[in-house]
Amino acid sequence: MNTAVLQEEIMRIKKENDVCILAHSYQTQDVCEIADFTGDSYQLSVKAAGAKNKTVIMCGVRFMAETVKILSPDKKVILANPYAGCPMAEQMDVELIEDVKKHYPDYTVVAYINTTASLKTICDVCVTSSSAVKIVKRIENDKILFIPDCNLGSYVASQVPEKTFKLLQGGCPIHAAVRPWEVDEAKKLHPNALLLVHPECVPAVTNRADYAGSTAGIMDYIRHSDAEEFIIGTELAIGQHMQYEFPNKKFYPLSKSLICPNMKITTLVDVYNAVKGCGGEEIVLEDDVRIAAQRCIDKMIELGK
Repeated sequence: MNTAVLQEEIMRIKKENDVCILAHSYQTQDVCEIADFTGDSYQLSVKAAGAKNKTVIMCGVRFMAETVKILSPDKKVILANPYAGCPMAEQMDVELIEDVKKHYPDYTVVAYINTTASLKTICDVCVTSSSAVKIVKRIENDKILFIPDCNLGSYVASQVPEKTFKLLQGGCPIHAAVRPWEVDEAKKLHPNALLLVHPECVPAVTNRADYAGSTAGIMDYIRHSDAEEFIIGTELAIGQHMQYEFPNKKFYPLSKSLICPNMKITTLVDVYNAVKGCGGEEIVLEDDVRIAAQRCIDKMIELGK
């Protein structure tokens, strides 16, 4: 089968089997085209919770599928490719953070949504890259332990200088690998382009951006901008998707290394097998883990309103 035939088959089978397909924005274009919803990890979880389908397939990474299961415990949640993990989410575990909390007992533990369900169980509030600044500002405590991404944490700290932050050395290895010299090179090659970056990049890169924000934020910025050229400082898929949406605009990668292998591991055939019921992995969470992790997310929803 070729791409078009595979897509047609997936669209047909998902209707027959009452399946909702979610695709993170870092997925390839062919996968995004057959999804019911595309977007950031938390956006997808909310969409899944509101969907009437009894089965949900996540084309993304494991922590995203776990978040869907936390918010939709009665749905069957399938991770399209079982090997799709997230190095940042896997960097820190419960034992490590419990030990850190002993040294900072009066700090509010803020967990980036890019964490495992088990780690969320011992955190006070969850945040997304788009909501982190707003939520941290609304936390009553002025002492914040931000995990796991020190670069996003540093960005939030710069926006909320009235609070004290404790950051750990964690984060996205893909975004963190982008170097300031690559900004110099990109700006030299494309002097008229706006630089848009994800705050998971190091501060020396983020601080030079015309806009720093979440994946969804970067895409919305492009949609509402009159500019015709952009340097994209996040996963290469975003520039590719924007090329389809705005073929008359120019998109340049900040770095050729901005490729997430865990996102790219999911293929259209993986989705095809998952909708047929002979592929992927069902996400199962113990009730105590799910309920404890949801408290962290519920607090995010409360403070984010």
